[in-house]
Amino acid sequence: MPSAPPPPLVQDTAAPAVSPEEAAAAEQAGFTAWIAAFTQDALAAGIRPDTVQTALAGAQLQQRVIELDRAQPEFTRTPWAYLDSAVSAQRIAQGQAKRAEYAVPLEAAAARYGVPASIVTAIWGMESNYGGNFGTFRAVDALATLGFEGRRAQWARNELLAALRILDQGDIAADRMIGSWAGAMGHTQFLPSVFLAYAVDADGDGRRDIWGSIPDVASSTANYLASSGWRSGQPWGVEVQLPPGFDHARAENTVRQPSAQWAAEGVVAIDRQPLPDLGAAYVIAPAGAHGPAFLVGDNFRSILRYNNSVNYALAVGLLARQIEGGTGVVAPWPRDLQPLSRSQVKDLQTALNQRGFSAGTADGVMGPATRAGLRQFQQSIGVVADGYPTLELLQRLMAP
Repeated sequence: MPSAPPPPLVQDTAAPAVSPEEAAAAEQAGFTAWIAAFTQDALAAGIRPDTVQTALAGAQLQQRVIELDRAQPEFTRTPWAYLDSAVSAQRIAQGQAKRAEYAVPLEAAAARYGVPASIVTAIWGMESNYGGNFGTFRAVDALATLGFEGRRAQWARNELLAALRILDQGDIAADRMIGSWAGAMGHTQFLPSVFLAYAVDADGDGRRDIWGSIPDVASSTANYLASSGWRSGQPWGVEVQLPPGFDHARAENTVRQPSAQWAAEGVVAIDRQPLPDLGAAYVIAPAGAHGPAFLVGDNFRSILRYNNSVNYALAVGLLARQIEGGTGVVAPWPRDLQPLSRSQVKDLQTALNQRGFSAGTADGVMGPATRAGLRQFQQSIGVVADGYPTLELLQRLMAP
């Protein structure tokens, strides 16, 4: 028997493997080229050559910044877990001590901008643990890395240009411009663009120093909040008790009305005092029908402009209140409820959509559309329609 013909030759078209060292060298070369191009843009924008040279000559690509920017936590924290940490007994005590130690600059800022000293102190505590943690990255390095890496390239490029303007104005030296991996800086974590717009030289030394001058920190922070709509004399909110049968579809920030109207509908303060004037007030129920509720208003929204997280704004308000000797949350949290992971929230959203309860894109984030869809499902099975995701609801949704 004649032998079989040899198999045809197959050309290997796969790209040659690139070693980690070669990949790192290519990335560094790309970063160096990006810095060179940005240098020309900065000069064209009017930044002085010596400022550009000093700031960018030593700019370093920070892999840790890229890792942190790409990271998404799988598990979300419950409101009570967040508040346990953010408004701890230690942070309250430290806040009271800082409030007393720096009473003069804090009260001066309050008098000038109408923002209570306790609110500014609370933001200070939340943002840097009263100066204990600014972050460890040079702002120039962090923003250059984010600008080069690409996911938020234009935003980071604009912030880096703002950082160079700060250096050009002489407010701070490049090696002292320290902040977080995202470029937020100083005691109360201003982004460079926010610094340019709102930082204040309160101590009169000719520099706006949010790293070393508490008068500048206090006034800059109060100025930002005042410019974000803070209304002097109004509280941020009040813990409330909702009436029986309350429609939790109305516990959304789009449902705003005067405190008097909420009172007429049976919403009462937890301490039975008259509801304060909060401007355009709305109800938040961070744990749905299972936990505390709050009526919040104009000043709560001002805090949200600092950090657009309901948990964050609530923590600032509660920390400020307790720094002044007030109470924390009175109603109990449902600590037995297990939080859903991001992947479980995606499963919840997918199941809601499949069953005709529109929940929007399955992205793992509990936004208004998902809460609305979940409330519709809850109504269909005869339970309180509060839009709060639980493991039990997910299991019922996914049951055959």
